[in-house]
Amino acid sequence: MASQPQTQPAMAYDPSAIESKWQAFWEEHETFRAEVDPSRPKYYVLDMFPYPSGDGLHVGHPEGYTATDIMARYKRMRGFNVLHPMGWDAFGLPAEQYAIKTGTHPRITTQANISNFKRQIKSLGFSYDWSREIDTTDPNYIKWTQWIFRKLHERDLAYEAEVAVNWCPELGTVLANEEVIDGKSEVGGHPVVRMPMKQWMLRITQYADRLTEDLDGLDWPEPIKKMQRDWIGRSEGANVRFAVEAHQGTEVEVFTTRPDTLFGATYMVLAPEHNLVSKITTDAQRAAVDKYVARSARRSERDRMADATSKTGVATGATARNPVNGESIPIWIADYVLAGYGTGAIMAVPGHDERDWEFAKTFELPIVEVVSGGDVTEAAWTGAGQATASGFLDGLGTAKAKKKMIEWLEHEGLGRGTITYKLRDWLFSRQRYWGEPFPVVHHEDGRVELIPESDLPLTLPELEDFKPSGEGYEPPLARVKEWIETTDADGRKVLRDANTMPQWAGSCWYFLRFLDPMNDEAPWSEDAEKYWMPVDLYVGGAEHAVLHLLYSRFWHKVFFDLGLVSTKEPFQKLVNQGMILGESFRFYDDNVSDDANFKATRYASGDVKDTDEGPVAKSDGTALKVRWLQLKDVALDEDRNAAHPDDASFPLERVVEKMSKSRGNVVNPDDVVKEHGADSMRLYEMFIGPLEKSAPWSTEGIQGVYRFLQRGWRLFHEDTTDGEERTEHYVAPVDGPGTDEQQRLTAETIVGVTEDLENMRFNTAISKLMVFARDITKDGALARESAETFTLLLAPMAPHLAEEIWSRMGHSDTLAYTPWPVADESLLASDEISLVVQHNGKKRGEILVASDADDDTIRALALAIENVQKSLDGREPKKVIVVPGRLVNIVG
Repeated sequence: MASQPQTQPAMAYDPSAIESKWQAFWEEHETFRAEVDPSRPKYYVLDMFPYPSGDGLHVGHPEGYTATDIMARYKRMRGFNVLHPMGWDAFGLPAEQYAIKTGTHPRITTQANISNFKRQIKSLGFSYDWSREIDTTDPNYIKWTQWIFRKLHERDLAYEAEVAVNWCPELGTVLANEEVIDGKSEVGGHPVVRMPMKQWMLRITQYADRLTEDLDGLDWPEPIKKMQRDWIGRSEGANVRFAVEAHQGTEVEVFTTRPDTLFGATYMVLAPEHNLVSKITTDAQRAAVDKYVARSARRSERDRMADATSKTGVATGATARNPVNGESIPIWIADYVLAGYGTGAIMAVPGHDERDWEFAKTFELPIVEVVSGGDVTEAAWTGAGQATASGFLDGLGTAKAKKKMIEWLEHEGLGRGTITYKLRDWLFSRQRYWGEPFPVVHHEDGRVELIPESDLPLTLPELEDFKPSGEGYEPPLARVKEWIETTDADGRKVLRDANTMPQWAGSCWYFLRFLDPMNDEAPWSEDAEKYWMPVDLYVGGAEHAVLHLLYSRFWHKVFFDLGLVSTKEPFQKLVNQGMILGESFRFYDDNVSDDANFKATRYASGDVKDTDEGPVAKSDGTALKVRWLQLKDVALDEDRNAAHPDDASFPLERVVEKMSKSRGNVVNPDDVVKEHGADSMRLYEMFIGPLEKSAPWSTEGIQGVYRFLQRGWRLFHEDTTDGEERTEHYVAPVDGPGTDEQQRLTAETIVGVTEDLENMRFNTAISKLMVFARDITKDGALARESAETFTLLLAPMAPHLAEEIWSRMGHSDTLAYTPWPVADESLLASDEISLVVQHNGKKRGEILVASDADDDTIRALALAIENVQKSLDGREPKKVIVVPGRLVNIVG
């Protein structure tokens, strides 16, 4: 009999032995290997493949991997042919920076990191098809990345141009706007300057409309779609030309989405790097303008836009003529206008634009109302209204006024209606060593030529010194003369390109290489692409909402135009997992520098126990406080320093935030697996809340999940004692379907878990299995039909334990492809009631339960509600009160 003994607890299961056994079995038998099979429906489930950093995984990384693995295992059992691969996005700046510091070649560092990542991932039992493993630094992969660049170049989508870039002298490379924060590099915090450089560019702007329009057919989170639409920034309006006075033949062209407000333009603003600034600046303003331009060059576009409400600027001394009314208006330069957006110049209408209004107020420039509806002396009116003080537009509504002004500009030859985008062409060069070389050569006459396809891959030369050149902004490759200097097929001297591609290059198409990774004749085969694409489920962090996803979609559309793929979009469904947050304890005082608070007073959660009296050390129960002596040297206020004696002490506070090594709050999955097992970690990461939401890691929480797995194990095992010797043995479930109550519970659990998995509600699926394990033997011994059903339902989430139990029940093969259970609908309860769920008196949702559901079942379902978990914020409730037939009230 499998029920729990009353005299003593049954022996707990040993996850270390079980998990290593089944991981070896899956690897030996290639259980999850996938092949094209047109007779079966396919399911392509993909993780955003990781960059293998030197720190290895922390427990936050596998959250998304666990979700995709559950779906992969579930879909296999539903009869789908599942493709679930893994690989490595292995080029990148960290490996190169490590090489500069230590002299270790990035290839050695990268391979060591990959080995560690792979070991950690395998220890969690993910069902990847490892025969498809890829590495973006592998020459066989580089070959096809370079082949794709050839295709882009052949279609005139790749070109060289001199553009303003974010240059980091210390790192020796160009940085994307997203890699610059407050004028410093995100990596290392080094100063960044703006400067013109010749770079490779990709014409992503040619696909702007399609990248916007095709979002509509995708099953993606709406916030992600909005971010992409905003990044592309499609705007309809007009280009207008303003003649610069005292400079005959010189015009400033601006783009505006509000041509109806042209009568209200009272000044103009150029970006500091606009090519007319030097030409039109007067002698009297030259010094001030040059100083401002130099200051602006030290700031990234990201920082300039972030400070858009904090207006700075300098007058050039020049004036322009408003084309619609002939008035002379001053020309300024200011940070908040960007050279790469529109034309790099704006007509300022302070009466009807908030930024212009703030600027005009700051510098006492005229503000004129030309659209009725507000009070422009108090604030800019940005809404629609009737044109006023606008000559031939007076009395027209905004839409008609826009149309009429565009017609007038085109008739007078002073402008034209146009569409513009915030999106800029993709800057595709990096002045680094550790990246894909460009498959081109440069001739002495300036021509650029693709190298023959037969010469691919063009691989990196060996280097010992990876530092960038401090002069001339030359990349490391520029020093390797024997590699840079070569000859073409006709024996003419040519130069290879010293730049390399960005890390994005390899990640733009990896999902296609997974389809056919061993193909030496093509990046992927037509048959494999037509069968597997698109990706049915793509899971990764929201931090990739724009760049990776946008760049991948761009390349995929180029492939579609070339006839290389059959789908317009690569990823049909996208899910962004939340973050698993770390916990630490620290003292914080705003009188003390952030750096001092951060470094001097932080304790890892593993060393601390939180009590009603405050945090104490786990080792000896000593109260943890910080003494003022630790802080006085870095205090920001001398008076505060004097007010506290050195021996004054202050309590610490609990802080929950993003996991990072520097914060001291990282939990290593190796430690979790060693103590609790991979199945416990998998279940816990899915149980702590909805997948899309962030949640704090809790050691106590994982212990609760571990106890559930022990209970599941004890359904099939019990202990016997012979004298002092205690042994465990398997107890087979009894034959037959079980009691009526067991059959009903089994059927309800099948329906509930199935619906939850289809909707990726893993936390509530686990909750239902917990209820099953608790209640299934209340009405009698465990029946075989219920036992097998429980094991199969558990399998996607805790596969090691499920495989072991399945084997002990007499099955000779893996359960990975065993058909998913189907409920007998005649057993399902027809009488259900809805109960309101409250937390501290406030309604947080409703649950639908069987009319005869017991209180424990009701409590479990109520606590699993997303809004309840969010309201509890990781705390354990003090009470859960069930008012029969009416509500559930959670207290605490």
